[in-house]
Amino acid sequence: MTSTFDARLADLISAIYPEADGAALAAEIRDAFWPDDRPRRRRARVPSNNFWSERDALVITYGNSIVDGVHKPLDLLQDFLHRNLKGTVDGVHILPFFPFASDDGFAVTDYRAVNRALGDWSDIRRIAGDFKLMSDLVLNHVSSQGPWFTAYLQGHAPYDRFFLEADPEADLSMVVRPRTHPLLRRVETANGPRHVWCTFSHDQVDLDFGNPEVLLEFLRIMRLHIDQGVRILRLDAVAFLWKEIGTPCIHLPQTHAIVRLMRLLCDYAVEPVILLTETNVPKAENLSYFGNRNEAHAVYNFSLPPLLLHALQSGTARWLIRWQATMPPAQMGCAYLNFSASHDGIGMRPAEGVLPAEEIARMTACAKGQGGLVSMRTMPDGSQQPYELNITFFDALGATFDGETAYHVERFLASQTIVMAMEGIPAFYIHALLATGNDHAGVEKTGIARAINRHRWHYPDLQARLKDPSSVQARVLGELKRRMALRARQPAFHPNATQFTLQLDERVFGLWRQSLDRAQSVFALHNVSAQEVEIDPTAVNLIEGDAWRDLLSGEPVAPVGDAIRLRPYQCRWISNRG
Repeated sequence: MTSTFDARLADLISAIYPEADGAALAAEIRDAFWPDDRPRRRRARVPSNNFWSERDALVITYGNSIVDGVHKPLDLLQDFLHRNLKGTVDGVHILPFFPFASDDGFAVTDYRAVNRALGDWSDIRRIAGDFKLMSDLVLNHVSSQGPWFTAYLQGHAPYDRFFLEADPEADLSMVVRPRTHPLLRRVETANGPRHVWCTFSHDQVDLDFGNPEVLLEFLRIMRLHIDQGVRILRLDAVAFLWKEIGTPCIHLPQTHAIVRLMRLLCDYAVEPVILLTETNVPKAENLSYFGNRNEAHAVYNFSLPPLLLHALQSGTARWLIRWQATMPPAQMGCAYLNFSASHDGIGMRPAEGVLPAEEIARMTACAKGQGGLVSMRTMPDGSQQPYELNITFFDALGATFDGETAYHVERFLASQTIVMAMEGIPAFYIHALLATGNDHAGVEKTGIARAINRHRWHYPDLQARLKDPSSVQARVLGELKRRMALRARQPAFHPNATQFTLQLDERVFGLWRQSLDRAQSVFALHNVSAQEVEIDPTAVNLIEGDAWRDLLSGEPVAPVGDAIRLRPYQCRWISNRG
């Protein structure tokens, strides 16, 4: 290992664990990530935009989003991916596929095993052989029903120091809360009663990263996942990693230093590993995880889902345009991950400071009107605010604020087309691709609001619907695949290609994208309203002499003369090549 690596590692150890024996801990870190003299790079991988291209797109799914009661769900998932998405998406995020106790996989009991109800490591490796595989590193907490916490309760080393304890009399009023339950849970241990920290639920007990042994254990887990074919590591709930009483306990400097340490190891790994941080917070806080090109390779564009939903529910892109115009381009070697729907519902915190309170209230009412639920969070003053809307994105767009139900499919397709057109890598939740409706039976069965957006398709039923060209599943998936295939052939849609937000009619969300070699321009125009809109071609600066064509319809577009017309919810990608 080079002196540069050693110096950077020493600096990070000093920032995180100033009281530790730096040299000894550095050796343990190297042994954890590169056991048995595994090969490593002599020089760090230089940040560049070659990690991804316009051909990259991800599908997000649970390992058992598709079942039939006979075959292993991971086998069915692989079959579905090959039949329907091979050549259209090149990556797949399989949400936690480990043994778990609650929260649909995010209360992990064993990070080193695959949930037997899904399959085994051979199934994971097989999918990883055909798609870039993303796995979840659930860093902040583990299940209270797992062996780590059981050993903690019994006072067994090293787990007796793995979990974060706090005094219930301490002033915890500054702590940022994503949930409404009490923060601390009283437990009986071999050493007497203790109160453990539980950010997300009382089954999800927070780990104490102030203990270097916890970090070392997760570095070993990272190595295991990389060895099994994982190439994108999603750092779940990473913002809450480090806690100090008297602070908000979110985004603390030690948390960023731990992300930098993981990035340093990935930069020297032989395998091309991408770090993705999951931080469902307002824009500035979210962007901080890029660091100085030395933290996450990619961050979720968390403000996009609520603003996109608002634009299509309200019929105006005013707030979406205003937000996008202030978004900085990702730094060299960094990228946004763009999405509309996820397994968690539509987070509302990233809309704070962007959407006025009355607009958030309209969204909440609209979601409830479409059969959705609303999860709340507790504020420092004891009041509650919407944390997320629990509803499928397809059903969320079943009506507008005015109660308009026409154009449901067109409105939904427009939402996903905007995701494809923006700077960054597009990601699609499987239930968005399949236009899945709200699963009220799942909520009733589990008592969990998020189950509304976590339907399990019976594979024979799904296959029958996909074979029926009149079904909404076949219509939506077919058209999204067509648009994704078109996108993959346009250099102007490289995740880091130039982007400029167009100021046109407020009913139109417009972007100008230009390829890295400047040879291709795409004017991506998206009507978010139920009205026909006309745009003067000179307003988008179509250069005379170039042959402009709408990639989505195949129609030629004149640079001057007739207006560019957009039907309700129509999207037009107007390009000079492709």
